[in-house]
Amino acid sequence: MQTRNPLLNDFAELMTDAFSAAQAAGDEAQTVFRAQADKMASRMDFVSRDEFDAVKAVAQAARDEADALKARIEVLEKAATKPAAKKAATAKPAAKKSTAKKPATGTKKN
Repeated sequence: MQTRNPLLNDFAELMTDAFSAAQAAGDEAQTVFRAQADKMASRMDFVSRDEFDAVKAVAQAARDEADALKARIEVLEKAATKPAAKKAATAKPAAKKSTAKKPATGTKKN
């Protein structure tokens, strides 16, 4: 036979109400904390994740373009130096001019 104890029923009901109140207080505290954190973050000028990812993608594209242009410049510089080296090797050596002074002709007064 099962008996109902009013004291235990009252205690169980009280505990259920207490847990509900604690859960509601926890939810409210979380809401207040989140609002304060958002307010603090907005004062610090943080960026959102979407903005950060967009800027990161633009920076990566710029870096890739700079690397491609650097490689292209290196190829063009190599191509420009090859004909100059080839011309220098095939050119006839120029006659050297003497830098020594020739003696003056004529009479010399003492």
